[in-house]
Amino acid sequence: MAVDPYTHSIYLTEDASGPNGLYFRWTPPTGFRAGKGALRALAQRPDGGTAGSLAAMRCLRGDAHVADLSEATTPGTRYRVEWVEVPDRDARTVSVRKQFTDAEVTRSRKLEGAWWGDGGAYFVASYARHDDGSANEHDGQVWFYDPRRQTVTLKTIFGVNTDPEADHGNYDGPDNITVSPYGGVILAEDGAGVSHLVGVTEQGKAYPLARNELNDSEFTGPTFSADGKTLFANIQSPGYVFAITGPWGRPGNGHR
Repeated sequence: MAVDPYTHSIYLTEDASGPNGLYFRWTPPTGFRAGKGALRALAQRPDGGTAGSLAAMRCLRGDAHVADLSEATTPGTRYRVEWVEVPDRDARTVSVRKQFTDAEVTRSRKLEGAWWGDGGAYFVASYARHDDGSANEHDGQVWFYDPRRQTVTLKTIFGVNTDPEADHGNYDGPDNITVSPYGGVILAEDGAGVSHLVGVTEQGKAYPLARNELNDSEFTGPTFSADGKTLFANIQSPGYVFAITGPWGRPGNGHR
């Protein structure tokens, strides 16, 4: 999830298939005052289970509906966004993502990490394949939702990794994400073969930051300390936490 610190809206990715997942926005009810314990107090109200509104993203290219985010293959691709109210957010009989037709919402396979930064919400699609219903195949997309302009922009895309056991700048399966205070984002790779922490510059170029030399488990949970001096990250199994102290600098498009 990613939280807008100004409106207190919450953006949620859905990792699902059959059909593929959706990107959601929860908007707090009128009069909501954010603060410690505020969401808990809201949930405990008699109407807390349905307080505020829950909507799914629909993307448009001009006036043309975009059925799946995998339709975008070029960084810089930008879509206009509309939000479609969820009919039954409690999903009493039908899963939320099945309450829409493909013509009403924009789907994506394997929506994963999310992080707020640069005035908007970054989110990740780990991969897409034709056999899961995707329009095009890829091994990772990073998107940025701009709430002011009501647009999503493809920041970077990884092509299908044909040799994941090799280690020569071929990345796949980005999962968790954080925004770097030095520009760009840091991705935790959860794909096939070698696992990395992958940096992506503001210009969309990927570079290796760290490699798991221990095993084939994934990196998880990258996040910077408040002062920006330390990047914390984990290897999921057997459960290691690392503090990476740099030195840090603003990466350029030619940085490795």
